[in-house]
Amino acid sequence: MHQFIQGILLTVVITSFPNSKSIEEFGYSIEMLPWETVNELIPNRSFFTIMDVETGKKFKVQRRAGSRHADVQPITDNDTKIMKEIYNGKWDWKRKAIIVISNARWIAASMHGMPHGAGALNNNFPGHFCVHFYGSTTHLTGKMDLSHKLMIYKAAGKLEDFINLGKPVDIVKAFVTGIKQQDADIMKNISTKQMDWSKVNEEIKNIRLTDINVVSELPFFHEFEIKLDWVSKDNHLESFVGKISIVRLSPIDPWRVDNEKLFRELGIFDPEQKRKLEL
Repeated sequence: MHQFIQGILLTVVITSFPNSKSIEEFGYSIEMLPWETVNELIPNRSFFTIMDVETGKKFKVQRRAGSRHADVQPITDNDTKIMKEIYNGKWDWKRKAIIVISNARWIAASMHGMPHGAGALNNNFPGHFCVHFYGSTTHLTGKMDLSHKLMIYKAAGKLEDFINLGKPVDIVKAFVTGIKQQDADIMKNISTKQMDWSKVNEEIKNIRLTDINVVSELPFFHEFEIKLDWVSKDNHLESFVGKISIVRLSPIDPWRVDNEKLFRELGIFDPEQKRKLEL
């Protein structure tokens, strides 16, 4: 679908896109700009368009607040309706890779889909939601949220580059984040074994990495002891303390998670289910 030229400024050639009117409409450059720059490009009270990378659906918003990232609101009831469609009709904290379109500039970004806090517009949206850019931080931690970071790289067409250059511990964290966000693009790029990722999403509704420590460090094999809290398809809170392995074929190859081993140790698939997961 997309052909990307690597670099901070990426020229995108889109041959097809859901809900697109023409090929020419998407002949723009996607920029992965730092928050300090974006903060000036879309100041408070400015209007811009958000386009969801996966569906191509677009809606208009206004920035109403935010110092570490943009707090925005849909402008009309219809904009709220489109945003909710992107989240399959249910508000959700999960991150989405998006393009912010403002003054003919296309900027890689990430949003979540949960109304919270105060809202000021007559738009059937009870509050505001957050849009993050490269270098944006959360109010709570003052750090860049990894989930948003991965979605920004995805929106910029640089997700694979980010993963391929990642350090072992960062690869493990990114993999768990991919499960948490139920994002197949993240999971498949980090895994040794390709699966039907929709089945993984059915089994694990949410997950959190609470601790990680190195057990073994070899040139082509790393092992970590991890602690996970996760929510099963039956909405049961489960805990896991065990090991996760990552491997690579050579010193110049990227690290990949042994996802099949991890899922087996989590106990979420019996052998028959595991066979059905294999493509």
